[in-house]
Amino acid sequence: MNGTVALVGGAEWTEGCTFDAALVDGVDEVLVIPTALAYENPGHALARAEAWFAQFGAKIRVLDIYRRAEALEADVAVAQDARLIYVPGGSPMHLRSVLHETPLLTALVAAWNNGANVAASAEGASTLCAHMVDSRGGAFTVGLGLITTMTVVPRANQWSHDKFQRTVQLAHRGLPVVGIDERTALIYAPDGTWTVEGEGNVKVVVDGQTSDLGALPRWLNPAQSV
Repeated sequence: MNGTVALVGGAEWTEGCTFDAALVDGVDEVLVIPTALAYENPGHALARAEAWFAQFGAKIRVLDIYRRAEALEADVAVAQDARLIYVPGGSPMHLRSVLHETPLLTALVAAWNNGANVAASAEGASTLCAHMVDSRGGAFTVGLGLITTMTVVPRANQWSHDKFQRTVQLAHRGLPVVGIDERTALIYAPDGTWTVEGEGNVKVVVDGQTSDLGALPRWLNPAQSV
């Protein structure tokens, strides 16, 4: 059975991210893939992750993948065997270019299919979508394509109304646009149900109309079953 997926709005590994306690329950090691942080002092973020998960009795294992060549040559067994995988935010374009069509990305999907929990935060979450939102102006570009049935707007609490509406207007018919605040997670359970946890809000808009979690699909990708 597939594992849980947590789409986090940003500010991962900080107070307010209450959802991490459930994600790490029964897990003694968290695999962190800091690719998107390549140009943003990853060491600082990883130190925060180490301290954060220590309170739950878990250690972090870092898969130091910052270049495409590293993703192509990575030890995919590390990812396939992981029980909790965390992809933090950073540069979405860099993350996409490094992981696109690599054995590592295939291994991540395989781990999830085998029951591993996956958390992706901020730009890490938006990059998983086929319709990836460009945070600079709200338009769409091409993401990794693991999530095809919705699109994610991370750090939604920092977006203006006009910018969010631009994304809504550009979305193709029937595609849910989901804004997720920082320190907030939209949780996809193995049975296909959705919940929201954390200190912020999640906004769902379909065809210009504000909706609720009931408008979200029971699958992330039609090729996957629940």
